[in-house]
Amino acid sequence: MRGTLIFSGTSCPSLTKQICSNLGMAPAEAELTQFSNGETSVRILTSVREKDVFVVQSGSPKINDTIMELLIMISACKGGSASKITAVLPYFPYSRQSKKKSHRGAITARMLANLLGVAGVKHVVTVDLHASQMQGFFKCPVDNLHAEPLIARWIRHNVPDWREAVVVSKNAGGTKRVTSLADALKLNFGMVTTDKKRGPNMTASMIMNHLDGIERQPKLDPISNQVRTISTEPENGTPEATTTQPQDPRTVADEQGSPRPVVNGTRSRSASNPKPVPIRSQTALSQSSVIDEVDEEAEGDGLEYNDQRAHEVIHGRLVQGHIVPDDFVSPAESVADTEIPDEDPMVMSHASSFFAPQSHALGGSGDAEASSDEEEEILKPKVEHMITLVGDVKDRSVFIVDDMIDKPGSWIAAAETVRKRGGAKKVYCIATHGVFGGDCLEQMQDCDCIDTIVVTNSYPIPEDKARRASKLVVLDLSFLLAEAIRRNHYGESMSPLFQHVLDS
Repeated sequence: MRGTLIFSGTSCPSLTKQICSNLGMAPAEAELTQFSNGETSVRILTSVREKDVFVVQSGSPKINDTIMELLIMISACKGGSASKITAVLPYFPYSRQSKKKSHRGAITARMLANLLGVAGVKHVVTVDLHASQMQGFFKCPVDNLHAEPLIARWIRHNVPDWREAVVVSKNAGGTKRVTSLADALKLNFGMVTTDKKRGPNMTASMIMNHLDGIERQPKLDPISNQVRTISTEPENGTPEATTTQPQDPRTVADEQGSPRPVVNGTRSRSASNPKPVPIRSQTALSQSSVIDEVDEEAEGDGLEYNDQRAHEVIHGRLVQGHIVPDDFVSPAESVADTEIPDEDPMVMSHASSFFAPQSHALGGSGDAEASSDEEEEILKPKVEHMITLVGDVKDRSVFIVDDMIDKPGSWIAAAETVRKRGGAKKVYCIATHGVFGGDCLEQMQDCDCIDTIVVTNSYPIPEDKARRASKLVVLDLSFLLAEAIRRNHYGESMSPLFQHVLDS
């Protein structure tokens, strides 16, 4: 490609060499050094005048030095009269700080986007942003490539029984990413959630029984056109029901037991169900549930109702980050593990409340709370949590998918849940960015419930760590990024890079 220069930062020189090799060219020369006080020095050793410049830089353990190096390289190319500068960021730094999580928090990802614009970037190419809405932070075009086609191709070629597998999200925030891969492979999907807001020593059955005992639910009888208040807290062992007249005499009950006004002396009916379905009132109600019986007309539609728990929802106990048996002795600490002074009535009120207080940011909205990237903070080591698996994974391979692997806690908890509680056959932990902070890779390697760890080379992994991890599989992004650079240079469409190519 004439008129094109590709520079490499210090974070990913091997990836840049592979990209240039795929394009049939060599990386452009630049001198990157540091002064004794840590300042970064950049000197471009080739002419960039009227050239199409691409600077490849990813994240690294020294992320702040990496960012400053990128900004200085861009500024140097801009000062050298480059016609266009494109930043190629396989892993976008600070992508997890894309929204305010407290009243005095900072949107660091937006600040970094502004810095890139001030330095002189005219285009950004990245892979799997943590939040796709981050593209709105930039004033220049952004190509957010996806590694999903590459991952799907690896699954089809390397997993023998992939057609019977299940794609699982390890948190509620990653369901969109999981369903996208499941749709591409035409597989079922599931979800693992961890309850972080449960009160001390409370189980699901205790909570439901408590709520059933204190609530009195009004219900409109469609036959007698009277309001029946049902109490699920019996005094003599039998539920009580009191009957009162409705406030509006022109109000009748529809097929679902909800009040409806009378129109011209007739009941208002919905278009989807023009004929109301009478519901027979019950004289004896169970304390755990209230079952509404339907007549023969409703049964003719083939609908069957029962009060049995869904078989594809499995609960488990998570203690110190691991699944434990149901008879395991719970630790002394709980979710509301705080020392409560007797003289503080407000703290006593919050601690004795049925549910732990929910902390919302920005005036009570839950949208700004900690999202899927901070579930590690939820899994406190001395606290017991309830973990829930939704989906049937018995005797199947499971693909646990997220955008990055940083800390091992949530991955190990999800793998143990689908393996020990769900009965999965094999577990594959798949992510685009293998950050592997601390001893994350070692812990996942030692976990017996994890069979394979699949990541891309968007984030540099130390060679000694990669050699010791026999379960680690690293997919190459150089062909994807090289094609993106070629299409960007020639002004071609990027749409083919998002398509799944089925191999024959």
